[in-house]
Amino acid sequence: VKPDPSHRSRPLGRWALRIARLAIVVAALIAVLRLWGFDFEDLRQGPLGMAFAAAARIALILVIAFAALELAQLAIKRMFARIADRARSARRASQIRTLAPLVIGVVTSTLIVIAAMMALSEIGVEIGPLIAGAGIIGLAVGFGAQTLVKDFLTGIFLILEDIVSVGDVVMIQDFGGVVEEMSLRTIKLRSFDGTLHVFPYSEAQVIHNRTKDFSFAVFDLSIDYGSDIPKAIATMQTVGEALRKEPMFGAHILDDIEVVGVDALADSAVMLKARIKTAPGKQWGVQREYLQRIKAAFDEAGIEIPYPHMKLVPPDAKLG
Repeated sequence: VKPDPSHRSRPLGRWALRIARLAIVVAALIAVLRLWGFDFEDLRQGPLGMAFAAAARIALILVIAFAALELAQLAIKRMFARIADRARSARRASQIRTLAPLVIGVVTSTLIVIAAMMALSEIGVEIGPLIAGAGIIGLAVGFGAQTLVKDFLTGIFLILEDIVSVGDVVMIQDFGGVVEEMSLRTIKLRSFDGTLHVFPYSEAQVIHNRTKDFSFAVFDLSIDYGSDIPKAIATMQTVGEALRKEPMFGAHILDDIEVVGVDALADSAVMLKARIKTAPGKQWGVQREYLQRIKAAFDEAGIEIPYPHMKLVPPDAKLG
């Protein structure tokens, strides 16, 4: 879905209209006061006039900073949207869109700091010593905020190295879900039940990406020890081949089913393993359909899938 350019231009237009109205009101008020003979020169030279002049300059700085902020955010979003539209793959487009909030955050912080410094200079604050002091304080804060810096740098490298991007299905620690957002220092996962998991990048030491390039639908099927194993393996192969020929699922299956064979001899069952290579994120739909079909095929072939039985024996009954 392409972003609507007017979505960001509407707030910008509203603020521009408000500023224009305010400017018209101020100009009209000045004109009326001049007609009444009000002497602005005396006011300008007095303390009140100087205060008003400083306030006016600060207001102008804030207005320009706000306009620059709005225009910068709009330009960045449009630029990244156009680059994403020309991307060679959907994953590359998602990766480019993920970088947009990070760039916007850096630009926003920079403009706010510059506007604050200019506003302080208008009220007589020396910026030079302030910048030097801010550098020393920033150095001290930097030592105490190493985790914050680490989060930011880790997030940048995660995106640049194409390890994870918005829309991927990943596992972090014991939690899994769809990557909903990647901000300056956090990654947000939305689980199947709607829970939003938020992790700082420094906490995401190991990320299991389940939708990178391709996926596998893996099957661990158990059959009874008395069942015909070669027949069961042939049935699994046949069901997999038939599923790939289906137009609905064939577009998502990248290769023929791979039936590994007997994977383990459990206490009450023989474990058979197979897998199907699918497009990223399509393994779950293919897996559900295959399991439904293999159950019907096993029933038709007389291959029993064992399940635990419970037999109740009264205390006074004889076992024999």
